[in-house]
This record gives sequence, structure tokens and C-alpha cells, in this order.
Amino acid sequence: MKKRWLAALMAAGSVTAHAQSSVTLYGIIDEGVQFNTNAKNVVNGVNVGGRQLTLDSINGLNGSRWGIRGAEDLGGHLAAIFDIQGGINANTGAFAQGGTPFGRTTYVGLNSLDYGAVTLGRQYDLVVGFVQPVTSTGYIGGSTTFGHPVDLDNLVNTLRVNNSIKYVSPNLHGFIFGAEASLGGQPGNVTGGSGYSFGASYSNGPLTVGAGFNFFKNPTGSTAGTGLFTDNVNGANSLSGTMNSNYVTASSYQVAAIGATYAIGPAIIGLTYSNTQYGNVASLGGVSPKFNDLEAGLRWQFAPSFFTGIAYNYTSSTGVEAHGVSLGDQHYHQVAVLADYFISKRTDVYFTGAIQLASGVSSTGGAAAANIGGLGDSSNDRQAVLRLALRHKF
Repeated sequence: MKKRWLAALMAAGSVTAHAQSSVTLYGIIDEGVQFNTNAKNVVNGVNVGGRQLTLDSINGLNGSRWGIRGAEDLGGHLAAIFDIQGGINANTGAFAQGGTPFGRTTYVGLNSLDYGAVTLGRQYDLVVGFVQPVTSTGYIGGSTTFGHPVDLDNLVNTLRVNNSIKYVSPNLHGFIFGAEASLGGQPGNVTGGSGYSFGASYSNGPLTVGAGFNFFKNPTGSTAGTGLFTDNVNGANSLSGTMNSNYVTASSYQVAAIGATYAIGPAIIGLTYSNTQYGNVASLGGVSPKFNDLEAGLRWQFAPSFFTGIAYNYTSSTGVEAHGVSLGDQHYHQVAVLADYFISKRTDVYFTGAIQLASGVSSTGGAAAANIGGLGDSSNDRQAVLRLALRHKF
């Protein structure tokens, strides 16, 4: 009897050793003093704008967050994986992402070293997954100051994809590809509110290239937590500025993007292009506005603990004719800079800033207003944002 119990315990021990698991608590606190030269300030129904000084933990190089990730070895190069991550406002203790407790990403799946990973839940789209790393946001930094106006192409991942199934391949000699589908979940309309995403990247020595495509139907949901634009628990709409707020009734949202970086000694140079389309805007007679965005950037590593970066971004839209009125003929020029010094591997101090100039006619028919990274419309065509911050990763 004792021998049988001993054999059973040894067998249990071998299974435990084989099926190892790990759970990690992690996060980032990115807290800084931020100055906006012209933040939105509505008085008696008029946006008069005004200077704004805040202590901010949401709009830095990384939005502050915490999460739990884990993996269990299932044998045969296969593992069960999960990641639960939520944004936090360090100044108030509130959740970010419109009050969504785990609004950054929440998924579970299987990862095979040989065949790739399949994950299910609330996730990033594949334009973010494959193109963001080769934008200035990826290789320099700055989710707000280096973002495109109102983040119209989602390359700083303002939006997440609910109810999604994602596949990402293993690394095939530098080539990685993926596909993602979002299930709309609408009774009686299988494709309503659904979407799909594709992407791929290739790395070879100093060169990295990324490309991606997104298409989502009915992006503005009828209830909170539904639709790509309204996927947070408070239902806040991501079309926050006059640049695109009049396109809220679009029946579809589409982004195609491609970019590349090249490393030369201490420098990384990058170039990115994106095209964003709002399809069949019902309130404007079915027009389909289009935006083009071109970005160029440079990062320079002066020392292992210090680097700087600069990027220029140009965004344009040719506009549309709606009910006999010309709307949305807009142009945006933006320059952003960053200087980052690492005190240790997990703690750094940085300064970042951006200045933007807008021109033309907004989607609402008024003069185009500057809006850096979705912080809010300026009262005129100019806006600058400066930030001095401390970031700690744990």
C-alpha cells in the first residue's frame, strides 16, 4: 500500500513539474505635469479655449495601467495563456477607458511555438499590432504627443475590439502575419456590428516593415459597450473633435496602414502612411469621407540611458459635398519631440511636446480646430502640449 501511495505521489509530482504555470502582476505608472496652450473651454455655448495645467497619468508615453498575465505549459510546445489589463488614473483612482475596469485588454487563448496563438476577448486590432511598432509612437514614444490628430487611424490604440477572435502566426524567418474577427452579437443580424482585421510584418537586420487593414460595420453602437467607437462601459464616443464628430452615423469604419523603420548606428528612421475612411454617413446623405496621413520620424540614441526623437505628421482630407454644403476639407501639420533619460531599467524621466496647426473646414462646417492626440479641440487652429513626467514600470 505504501509503495502504491509513493508511486502515486511521484507521478503527481512529475505532472506538476511538466505542466508548469506562471502568473505575473505587472504595470506602469506614468505621471506628469502637462501644459496645454489651448484646451477646450465652453462658455455660454462658445468654445473660447484656454490654457490648462494638469497632473496627468493617462496621456503620457504609456497610459498608467496594471494587469495580470499568466501561462500554463500544456506540453508539446503548447501553452494556455491569459492577460487581464486595466487602465488607471493615478490622480483619482478611477478606471481609464471610459470606466471599463479591464479596458485595455482581456483575453484567454492557446499559444503554440510551432503554429502560433489563438486568443479570445477584448483585444487590439492588427493595424495596432503590426503597424504601430513602426510609427513614431512605437519606436520613439508618446501616445498623445506623437499620435495623429484625434487618433483617427487608431495607431495609438484609443479603440479596442470587443468580442474578438485573433490568430497570430509564429515568427517564420522574420515574417509574422495575423487575422482577427469581431462578432457583432446583434440578434437577427449576424454581421451587424462585426468587423475584421489583417496584418503582417517582416524584420531583417536593420529593416522592419509592417502593414495592416481594419474594417468594422456600424462602429457607433446603440447602447454602451457596443460598437467599435462606443465599446467602453460609459458608451463615450471616440469621435471627440470637430475633425470627425459629424461622421458619427457612418455605417462603416476602415483603416489601411503601412510603415517601415530602418536602423543606422545610433539612429532609427521611420516612415508611415495611413488611409482612414468613414463609409456611408447617413446624416450627411451617404457620403464617405476619407483621410490620408503621412508621418516621418527620427530617433537618436546618445547613450544607453538617453535618447531623443522628433517626428513630423501631415493629415489631410479632401472633404465631401453634403446637402449642398462642402464639409471636411481639412489639413493638419504637427511636430512632436521627446527626450528620455533612464535612471534605471524600470524608471525614467522624460520631456515631450507637440505643436499642431490646422486649416480648412471641419466635418461640422466650421473652421478646422487643432486637436493633439484627442485631448480636445482648441478654440482656434493652433495648439501645443508640453509634458514633464516620471515613469515607473513594475
